Amino acid sequence: MNNIFSEIPESKIFKNEEILSPEYLPELLPHREDKIKHLANNLLPASRGRKAQDTFLFGPPGIGKTVVTKFVFRKFEEFTERVKTIYINCWDYKSAHAILSKIASELGAFVQRRGMSKDEILEKLIESCRKTNKGLVVCLDEVDQLIFSEEEALYDLLRINQYIENPVCLVFISNNPNVFVNIDARIKSSLDTEEIGFKPYSLEEMKEILQERVRYAFHSVEEGVVLLAANHAVKNKGDVRVGLECLSKAGRLAEKENSNKVKVEHIKKILPSVKPVKPEIIKERISEDERVVLEILGKKEILSGELYKEYCKKIGLPISERKFRDFISHLKDLKLIKIRKMEGVKGRLRIISKA
Repeated sequence: MNNIFSEIPESKIFKNEEILSPEYLPELLPHREDKIKHLANNLLPASRGRKAQDTFLFGPPGIGKTVVTKFVFRKFEEFTERVKTIYINCWDYKSAHAILSKIASELGAFVQRRGMSKDEILEKLIESCRKTNKGLVVCLDEVDQLIFSEEEALYDLLRINQYIENPVCLVFISNNPNVFVNIDARIKSSLDTEEIGFKPYSLEEMKEILQERVRYAFHSVEEGVVLLAANHAVKNKGDVRVGLECLSKAGRLAEKENSNKVKVEHIKKILPSVKPVKPEIIKERISEDERVVLEILGKKEILSGELYKEYCKKIGLPISERKFRDFISHLKDLKLIKIRKMEGVKGRLRIISKA
């Protein structure tokens, strides 16, 4: 009997579906040339053994901050062997221990998964930096998650430069332009970041970006498909990932219907199912305590004190009320809840609801 997969014909729709993935790093990044040049200029001194400029990239989700950084990192390592670049997403690495372990491992050090103290890992990292004798550039994407979980991790990274000749350069990425406002004074005084702000793409820019992907992703696309996908993305806060998902879903529908091309009718059918990407990713990644808070809220408004009481009833080992307030602030920063303030008999009240 033949393998069932060998009987499936090659796609008449997709040339390379991977090109529509948000993780795909294209060879060209239209309409971000100025940001690329700015970041590249900031990092260049690291290739000459000098301290590069720490940089903070901020702006709404899905408008090129991460892809610009990864693009510059790739080009930088192609340009020189004297620099090692490391990208870290702080949703996945939320502690000093995790981040230092990741960097040390990327530099070739053996780090036990358990049983090593933070200082031991830091020592291995410093030793590896000295051995490689390379400049090191580390990107902390979604840095607000690290600041929320363990802002002390930033201090640990900043003090590495005291022990090595080739200084470490840090690149921070966040949706929140004010992410560093309330951090510890010691950390703030050590930070010397230059800011690069990102604005959403216009409809014409979004159309050109998606058109470039379409050229290599599909065999044939009806006129009007890219415009509809671009328009839907712009309506959803200019998130490129929304446009890519529109195209990907339309392509799969066209394939399912055995069409010879992606048509306007396909994109129209899938548009209602394509929602903003960021909130869905965040809901998957938040802590169990934060998930319980969202479940309690449902579709109602509730006073913060009452919300804490309901939370305590649902959780076996509840966190303190002070820590709970931090969680509420975190959910607000993630734009998953709204807080409305009003004057009451006993002072100012906070009324919380889902965003």
